[in-house]
Amino acid sequence: MFAQFHDRAEAGRLLAAKLTKYSGRRDVVVLALPRGGVPVGYEVARALHVPLDIMVVRKLGLPANEELAMGAIASGGWSVLNESVVHAFSIPPSVIEGVTVREERELERREKAYRGNWPAPVVRGCMVILVDDGIATGATMRVAVAALREAHAGRVVIAAPVAARDSYLELRRAASEVAVVMLPKDFGGVGQFYADFSPTSDEEVGRLLRLARVQLASESLGSRIDTSAAASASPLDAKSAVRKSPTGASQPNTTEAAAAASRPML
Repeated sequence: MFAQFHDRAEAGRLLAAKLTKYSGRRDVVVLALPRGGVPVGYEVARALHVPLDIMVVRKLGLPANEELAMGAIASGGWSVLNESVVHAFSIPPSVIEGVTVREERELERREKAYRGNWPAPVVRGCMVILVDDGIATGATMRVAVAALREAHAGRVVIAAPVAARDSYLELRRAASEVAVVMLPKDFGGVGQFYADFSPTSDEEVGRLLRLARVQLASESLGSRIDTSAAASASPLDAKSAVRKSPTGASQPNTTEAAAAASRPML
């Protein structure tokens, strides 16, 4: 199958078109899954004029095939196992434990690298749009949704440019909504749908997070800020970008065109 997206940035812009009903809402925050989900989430947050932050989740990949997830973990000690994969490959508990310990260390490292002194967003009562660059097994998203439910988030929307059909149907039962651009019949892996699926670096994740904060602050203040230069500066005061509580703003009515845009491409 030919690639459908040039890169993650283009995929993010197309995904944002499926989420226009959430544009400008003060109770909405986009949480992107690092690393690959951040360039996608950045475009979504920018188009919707809402804050961007991260939800750190680590996939528990099979030792012989890291792309195949046997489960996932998230900040706060949350974890989920893909029992069908565990049983199909007869994975012993010792292997699961070893991979989990390794990924917990990486999760802690990434949180420190991405956030620095920036506080985690307060999502209680907020509507959260969870963004990744694609959904294969859905294990990562299931952990993220469980963690957000525990944090008493309000409506949880899963959004990705492309998803495996079975995972899409399963996640619709876990989240309030699942928005995708493509829902292909043949799904071999997320990377096959991108012409450029090069890895996203930690530096790029940090740069996009800083840039998103500066842009949102610029919009709020109505001032003109050189965002490209400011992206390399230190993060702003957390109060300028983190939504700590919802305002109860009403959801705009969707038009017929918006409803059509929300349907995934088959």
